[in-house]
Amino acid sequence: MAAADDDQQLLQKVHSLNDLELAALLSLIAREHCLISTNPEAVDELTEELRLIAARTFGLSSTVVSCHAHTTLDDFAAALLLVPSSQVSPPGPSSSINNNTSGRSGSPYRPRHQPPLHQHNDPSGTAGAGSYFFSRSGMAPRGLISPSSSTAAVPQPLIANVVLAKHLDRAPPAVQIQALELLRTRRIFTRTSVQTAPKQFLFISVLGAASGGRAHVTPHLNDFFYLAHWHDPQDGFDYLDEELSAGDDETPGDGEDIYGVSDDDAASTNSGMSVVKRGGGGSTLAPSLTAATSGRRSFSQTMPEVVLPVKLRQPNQQPVFAETDIALLAQLSRQVRVGVDVVRYQMNIISFLRTQRGVGSGITPTATKHFEQLMRSLAPLHGLDYVTPSLVALAAKKVYLHRIKMVAPEKERSMQWGSELAAVEAILEDLGPEDVIEDVLGLVAAPH
Repeated sequence: MAAADDDQQLLQKVHSLNDLELAALLSLIAREHCLISTNPEAVDELTEELRLIAARTFGLSSTVVSCHAHTTLDDFAAALLLVPSSQVSPPGPSSSINNNTSGRSGSPYRPRHQPPLHQHNDPSGTAGAGSYFFSRSGMAPRGLISPSSSTAAVPQPLIANVVLAKHLDRAPPAVQIQALELLRTRRIFTRTSVQTAPKQFLFISVLGAASGGRAHVTPHLNDFFYLAHWHDPQDGFDYLDEELSAGDDETPGDGEDIYGVSDDDAASTNSGMSVVKRGGGGSTLAPSLTAATSGRRSFSQTMPEVVLPVKLRQPNQQPVFAETDIALLAQLSRQVRVGVDVVRYQMNIISFLRTQRGVGSGITPTATKHFEQLMRSLAPLHGLDYVTPSLVALAAKKVYLHRIKMVAPEKERSMQWGSELAAVEAILEDLGPEDVIEDVLGLVAAPH
């Protein structure tokens, strides 16, 4: 009975997560990495939201690596490390660190009232006391450590549990290949040492794109990412919204949520499919209006509707998911049964994707491995010990979203048989990876 209660509590915690948290959780369960994208103007907000998710939902330290066309290998390696504040001098007026924490960001979605994105976050305190600041060299500035001091007593920089690589697609190919080596070997070489990634390690590529199918990095690194998710800024940023609401002078009254909107009004205006409505009476996983009209589905669309008493999670509270919870879900995913009919359905989807008009590449063996892994990982989140066809379809959308590359019209296969180039261009003009996946799922019959 106690085990059943624990499982039910774990399921309730899963149902309280939004799509961004679910993407991170699924990656942690499989010990893989993911790509998350949003509109270009909302990348800063998405990055900060993911940093807060790492700290408050999973209790993990995080660091933000801001990439650009001139990022060097040394810059990339140094930004991965959490440098204890005892090794870094406070940023002064002449410091290269941007100290402007007030004012607004360039995004139209929300004002900025949080620490700068280059600030590292270590809620567990495993990398040293205090806050962490970006150090270009990854080591202490000269003169801060006495030459006579013992190096054994000095806290050493560590790779953060969660690395948020913002605009990784803008980094030079050499830096992206270095990121691939980090993900493959869980190690990175600096000029003075070899740094090893922690046991709980998640690398998230945060990109700006008009849609999830347009968010890509270099091909080999792109294929290494386990899953992809595109976040609509209109769905909101839960933790950032909580911070803003907590800073408001007005206190919500009875029957109002933290936004000052009545429960009835919130039910009619909520646009987050799996965004938890936090009100006086509890929370619901409300259907998304935008997803319903666009035909797209989120991670949580297949989850049953639940009502839970949810309180605001404060930074000093225990994380929602401990390492033991993640380990339990990983163990359950390995015990999931996959029927023959479901395997046939999965293989048919893969075959149809490979032969679908407009697909140039992306249906790789690595994708097939991740496809099966994600199918199995989704089952325990729904309280199942077997994979259903709906979970297969959901996994396909997340595994192939970033992998499918559309073919150039002149290289489309029907051109070999005399198709007109203008006709092919017209067919492929508005066709994207999302459309290809939806078309294939509509063509392949699911088992009953």
